[in-house]
Amino acid sequence: MKEGIHPDYVRTTVKCACGETFETGSVKANLNVDICSKCHPFFTGRQKLVDTGGRVDKFKRRMEQK
Repeated sequence: MKEGIHPDYVRTTVKCACGETFETGSVKANLNVDICSKCHPFFTGRQKLVDTGGRVDKFKRRMEQK
């Protein structure tokens, strides 16, 4: 590897919106995420809708009209 062209790889703290925190390695010092393995529906088996800008409500209203 060439010297001086790669970013520093450091220990970082990842914070999820659900409150979970864990440490990993990254080129960024701190990471904030919306969904982690503790709250993701694939890993938990529970349905959780993440509504961005009211899209879920808009979709439900459209389906009720039909």
